[in-house]
Amino acid sequence: MHTIKVIGLGFALMGLLLFLAPRLSISSGRPIPFAVRLFLPLWFVGALVNLWIGVSRAGYTVMEEAPIFLVVFAVPALAALLILWMTSRIAR
Repeated sequence: MHTIKVIGLGFALMGLLLFLAPRLSISSGRPIPFAVRLFLPLWFVGALVNLWIGVSRAGYTVMEEAPIFLVVFAVPALAALLILWMTSRIAR
């Protein structure tokens, strides 16, 4: 259940960035690529924090927590890349 909640946080962060990117003047007219480029490193750090919490507080080893880290990072990251790919195909 915790893993699903963390993945949900990843989708929430992605949604927030996709919502805010068009409203920021620094996105230079390309808000979706800007949001995805900002999301990926932020989410990587967030997934690492989740890994660290699992190791330091929940008592798991890094080897036990590593597959969870991959799932937690990959699901929202792949969704963000899919959104980027689909919107870049439409723009052509």
